[in-house]
Amino acid sequence: MNSSYAYLLEPSSLPYQLPDFAAIKVEDFLPAFYRAMELHDFEISEIANNPELATWENTVEALERSGAELNRVSAIFFNLQGTDSSPELDAIAKEIVPKLAAHNDAMHHNSQLFQRIQDAPAPADEESQRLKDLLVRRFKRHGAQLSSADKAILSDINQRLSALGEEFGTNLLADTRRLAPSFSDAAQLAGLPPALIAAAKTESSYVLPLELPTIQAVQSQLQDPESRRRVYEASQLRGAESNAEVVLEMVKLRAQRAVMLGYPTHADYVIAEETAAAVPAVSRLLNDLAPAAITNAAGEEKLLQEAANLAGEDFSAPDWPYWEAIVRERDYAVDEAELRKYFPLEQVLQDGVFYAAELLYGITVTKRPDLQGYAPGVTVWEVKEADGTGIGLLLTDYFGRPSKRGGAWMSSFVDQSKLLGTLPVVVNVMGIVQPPAGAPALLSIDEVTTVFHEFGHALHGLLSDVRYPTMSGTNVPRDWVEFPSQINENWALEPQILTHYARHIETGEVIPESLIAGLNAASQWGQGFGTTEYLAASVLDLAWHSLSPGATKRLAEKAKTVGAYAVITEFEAEALSAAGLNSDTVAPRYRSTYFNHIFGGGYAAGYYSYLWSEALDADGFAWFQEVGAANSTDSEQLAKMRIAGARFRDLILAKGAASDYQQAFKDLRGRDKDVTPLLKRRGLAGSELHPSD
Repeated sequence: MNSSYAYLLEPSSLPYQLPDFAAIKVEDFLPAFYRAMELHDFEISEIANNPELATWENTVEALERSGAELNRVSAIFFNLQGTDSSPELDAIAKEIVPKLAAHNDAMHHNSQLFQRIQDAPAPADEESQRLKDLLVRRFKRHGAQLSSADKAILSDINQRLSALGEEFGTNLLADTRRLAPSFSDAAQLAGLPPALIAAAKTESSYVLPLELPTIQAVQSQLQDPESRRRVYEASQLRGAESNAEVVLEMVKLRAQRAVMLGYPTHADYVIAEETAAAVPAVSRLLNDLAPAAITNAAGEEKLLQEAANLAGEDFSAPDWPYWEAIVRERDYAVDEAELRKYFPLEQVLQDGVFYAAELLYGITVTKRPDLQGYAPGVTVWEVKEADGTGIGLLLTDYFGRPSKRGGAWMSSFVDQSKLLGTLPVVVNVMGIVQPPAGAPALLSIDEVTTVFHEFGHALHGLLSDVRYPTMSGTNVPRDWVEFPSQINENWALEPQILTHYARHIETGEVIPESLIAGLNAASQWGQGFGTTEYLAASVLDLAWHSLSPGATKRLAEKAKTVGAYAVITEFEAEALSAAGLNSDTVAPRYRSTYFNHIFGGGYAAGYYSYLWSEALDADGFAWFQEVGAANSTDSEQLAKMRIAGARFRDLILAKGAASDYQQAFKDLRGRDKDVTPLLKRRGLAGSELHPSD
């Protein structure tokens, strides 16, 4: 290719095909996208119209090879837009996202291609068999069997939904910037670390950037109740004006699409492909945990209110994190400000996260200063086997910036595939507040856990060992994709790992046993609140996506009279009340107008998956403990970690979607999952779940 944008379509000559970020020009993206779609259309036509009998090689493997240029430019563009957005990138996304949806529909609506996929005999190996089953289901779920007229309607719906999802995310980012609370006096920020106050300072004020969830981390430190209130209220105003109508239209279109494809609701449509398999199983999980969670939260609230009143203060929802931290320090000797001094980011990463991975999987992670990331502060690391064989690249992008969307996530620039001969290039992203120049970033225990969590996703991508790109790494159901990441969280507080990385930033002292004991003792403190806010968000997600087309139409009609935001707030209140989760002091982790997971991301009807995966994680980590690889004083623990890690890598991390998920867990655990470890972890041991859950 001689076009100026060819570099976006061709494999990079850099190691592991790392994109040459320095060469990228924003104006090249649109022509690259259009050319890539043309090339993919040609490949699909060649496969579908092949006069030879359909074989695995000339149909399915050809399909797996197709679209390389489109995959490449899409990976680069959407990773950059999420991490370093701009009006120019947003404008490109607004134009191209519906076009990509139409392009995707055209492929799945190609009846000749669908027939050839069905006719092509799959090899006997499990991965190939699963790929064929997945492709047939995927084409059906995209409307391959609909009439031409219905295919056209479905394609219009998908294009509109793609545009709305993009609009939701853009609006949320704009509101997150606009509503970030501003303070005129540093005294209003008393309680925050000096580095954080310095980072908040602008020419004329102090601005606290908002994070994605309802509760903001600074609420646990701000001493001024009015400052806490302002932060909390600003958080919940996001999207109230900009996203309310978007939400109502999205749920309407999703409900309409589900019925067209033969499902009662969008939730049924989504969960049919998850490991949960059916909506009732998810509903039981949420409903069974709700009573114990709200009861525990009420008990916690009583203690917090007493502490606030003793200090001469009132207590309300914005104050919960602050008094929770006060009571934790009082009752468990856990001083969160002091605790941060043991967790400098670089130390946590190299001596904790990477060290644990080396002990478990025999891999090493080293910096590649010769390779450039896509923005300042992005570091490139090379991951290798113990014998020096290259596995792939990891990019880390941990600090927040105004152009980065909220939250933390893992994504890929290149997926592992033996068929394509590609090795993985993955990225971990967070939004940690950037400290002043020269100062280290000191992490809260929640941020430490998140670093381990996102690297668990990275391991899922890096250690993938499959043939087909469709089956690679994290290309698995939502309620399975979180299993490896949540398993990896456990190593953050594992004594062998913790004492290796938790060293005081000033003295170099290893974290003392008394502080570790306090952390362990406090591990269930706050679980009532944490479980309740999570369940509340999951209930809202499931409620929105369990609506029939008729119900969404009635909401839309009502919105014409009272306004879209009023309809949403009433709907939320009714859904939470029905689940027994209505509380004046515990808000959902995300409210609908800033619930990016389900309206701007891929978790619609799937936010429950974190809890579903935690049941797997709690039981799975119990296996690590039982075989002596964790929480052990055995002198041979390190050897046992390597043996257990090799088994987890082989059965879970390496397989991607290439093996049956329930069987993989059963092979690891020796039985089906047991929810008891989850209940104990969350302090809900008195709850009773259905055996099928």
